[in-house]
Amino acid sequence: MRAISGLWRWRHNPLRRTTDLVEAWVALAALLLVLVAAPLAGSLIGGLAQDTLQESVREQRASRHLVTATVVREVEGSTLDVDPEASTGRDMRTRVVADWTAPDGSAHQSAVMANLDTPQPGDRFTIWTDRQGRAVARPLDPATAATHAVLAGLGAALLAAGLVEGGRRLVVWRMVRRRYARWDQAWDKAGPDWGRAGTGS
Repeated sequence: MRAISGLWRWRHNPLRRTTDLVEAWVALAALLLVLVAAPLAGSLIGGLAQDTLQESVREQRASRHLVTATVVREVEGSTLDVDPEASTGRDMRTRVVADWTAPDGSAHQSAVMANLDTPQPGDRFTIWTDRQGRAVARPLDPATAATHAVLAGLGAALLAAGLVEGGRRLVVWRMVRRRYARWDQAWDKAGPDWGRAGTGS
C-alpha cells in the first residue's frame, strides 16, 4: 500500500525527483512479486515435497513389516527412554534383548527398544523390520509427510518473500547512496560561496 500511495503522491509533485518515482515503482514491483511469486514458490515446493514424501511413505510401507518379538531379557542398566519416533514424545521405551522371526522366515535376536514399562522374559511386543528381519524405524505416516510438505512450502514462500524484500532494499540502498553522492557533488560546487555576502552578484 505504501508503494501505491507513494506513486500517487509523486504523480504531479513539482519536487518529485526521478529517483523518488523509481523507488515507488520498485516498491510496487516488490509488493506484486511478494503477493504472486511467494505463494507460487510455496505451492510448487510444497507440491514437490508432498509427492516425494508420499512416495517415500509408500516405499517404506512396502519394505517394512510389523513383527512380534519376544523379550529374552532386559539390557543391563537399561532405563526408560522417550521414544524419538513417537508423535507425542511421551511414549516410553525400554531396551531389551528380544527374539523375532523375519518376514523371510529367518530367526533374529538383538537389542531393541520395547514399548514395555517393566519387561519380563516371555513378554511380547511389536517391532518394525525390513524384509531380512533387521530392526528399522517405523515407516513415515501420510499425515506426518503432509505436515513436512506444508512446512517446506511455507518455508519456500517465506524465503521467496525475503529474497524479494532483500532485493528491494538493496536497490533502494544503492539509489540512496547515489543520491547522497550527487548531493555531495552539489555541495562541493556551492560550498566555497555558500553564506558569503554578495554571492551570485
